[in-house]
Amino acid sequence: MDVMGDKATLLDTGRFVQPSDRDETGDGEAVDEARTRLAAQAGDVEATSVLGAMLLRRGDLDGAEPLLRAATAEGDRAAANNLGVLLHQRGYTDDAAGWWRIAAVAGSAAAAHALGRYHRERGDEPAAEYWLRQSAEQGHALGAYALADLLEHRGDAAAEQWMRSAAERGHREAAYRLARALDRQTQHEDEYGSDNGVDAPPAGGEAEQWYRQAAARGHQRAALQLGAILERRGELKEAGRWYLTSAKDGEARAACALGFLLRDAGDTESAAVWWLRAAQDGDGNAANALGALHAERGETQTAERWYRAAMDAGDVNGAYNLGLLCAEQARTAQAEQWYRRAAYAGHREAANALAVLLLQGGDATGAEPWFSKAAEAGSVDAAFNLGILFAGRGEEGVALPWYERAAAAGHTEAALQVGIARLRDGDEREAERHLRCAAGGGSAEAAYRLASVLDSRRPPAPAHELGEQVHEKTECEEWYERAASQGHRRAQVRVGMLAAARGDVVEAARWYRSAAEAGSRNGAFNLGLLLAREGSEPEAAVWWARAADAGHGRAALRLALVYARRGELAEGQRWADRAVTLGPGEVSERAARLRDALRQELTA
Repeated sequence: MDVMGDKATLLDTGRFVQPSDRDETGDGEAVDEARTRLAAQAGDVEATSVLGAMLLRRGDLDGAEPLLRAATAEGDRAAANNLGVLLHQRGYTDDAAGWWRIAAVAGSAAAAHALGRYHRERGDEPAAEYWLRQSAEQGHALGAYALADLLEHRGDAAAEQWMRSAAERGHREAAYRLARALDRQTQHEDEYGSDNGVDAPPAGGEAEQWYRQAAARGHQRAALQLGAILERRGELKEAGRWYLTSAKDGEARAACALGFLLRDAGDTESAAVWWLRAAQDGDGNAANALGALHAERGETQTAERWYRAAMDAGDVNGAYNLGLLCAEQARTAQAEQWYRRAAYAGHREAANALAVLLLQGGDATGAEPWFSKAAEAGSVDAAFNLGILFAGRGEEGVALPWYERAAAAGHTEAALQVGIARLRDGDEREAERHLRCAAGGGSAEAAYRLASVLDSRRPPAPAHELGEQVHEKTECEEWYERAASQGHRRAQVRVGMLAAARGDVVEAARWYRSAAEAGSRNGAFNLGLLLAREGSEPEAAVWWARAADAGHGRAALRLALVYARRGELAEGQRWADRAVTLGPGEVSERAARLRDALRQELTA
């Protein structure tokens, strides 16, 4: 236990004149001690008490005890307190408490604090509270902190008042704990709202101030928290300084966070140094980061070693990452083993990955409960995968709520599936809302479907007063173009049709060609129409043949007509037969008439 306060020094009393050029090398302290010793030998009670305290701080218990007993016998309360400290250090705790009581009754705040601690250690909380409150009310920082700790343990709301009191008097642990309490309070109000309905002051800013005060006094966890606050706010340079301060003081989590900050800044080598330091101190997150770093470099054995170290440190991500590593190497059985280990420990993404692995192996029955477990734990991907699983069984009604859950969490493909389901149900408003979310998230199919919904509502284009149509690009065209630029073939065809409608043949041909080359039979057919209209029938026939081979009946009919006009009746009849088979009905009827006519010509 530290030597406790209330000690008057001879310099404080003004009995001796302070030298103006005090020696900073320690000679000044030696001179002070010599002077104090002389005063004590002359019978000065305060000097005797101060000299005893000096020797106690130095660890000279044998030299300090007679001095402190002598001063205590003369009624010096500081000496009584320090005699209690000395006896406590010797192991005579009950005797120490007796002297602390004498000093506390005499008004020593330090002794009251020590006596309160003594009673708390023995489980006598009422006595502990009484003496700690005596100390705290006299402005003793340690007493205020110990009282706050006692009250907080009991769930007493007054704890914050005394924690604040201790923090205001420079107690760094109190400042840190006050900041943590304010943080929790802010998070609670953000989630549930203020209990009294009154807007509370921004506790987040106040918490930062206390973190800063504790960190400035060397509190390593406060420096870590302050760094995290600054990092979230984007003040990365200052965040890095506090992480560094905390890391140098031995806080492994700060070393790990500093590593991530350096990695994001592009300094992977320095990041690895701090991750190594943190991992060696038992930080599982840092070990995982080192594993990922080596995995990226193709050093799989080293990566596996660090993932195992993370797992040994109690970080379940280590098992999950081992599963990923084995899966990438096609070591399926081992991947399943590690995924299971992480999943049983509550790792939701491992549960999802395990379910995917089982599903790929044909075990849909085994996969379903793991998807459910992961989804219920908050895995967005698992919720989407459950939707796919049920939809694949034809259970659309069961699939939809899972799609909706994933969509609500921002899953693009899930939002698309919800949009499609709402379109199927005729709820166009809800469909549009989900399609917009999915399209905004980058889904080309959603952009195309959204454009189709908007297209169906589009009024006829307004005509210019002289009869010329005025074209202004609509929102639906913008979505068609976005989908087309992402390679969506039907969107490309539609954009080509819109361009052709406004007379932009070059633009139309470009989009039709893109779609056709990607395998769109409608794109190939429309490109053929455009080329034929422009006088390039031989090239048009090439694209119609591609479209017809892909099952486009109208393209087959066009080819039949081309070959009939050229006099190649047998080839024309062949394509007419194909058109009859492909349809649709109107095409089949026309193709049948053409085929019969060509047959008559051939047999005439």
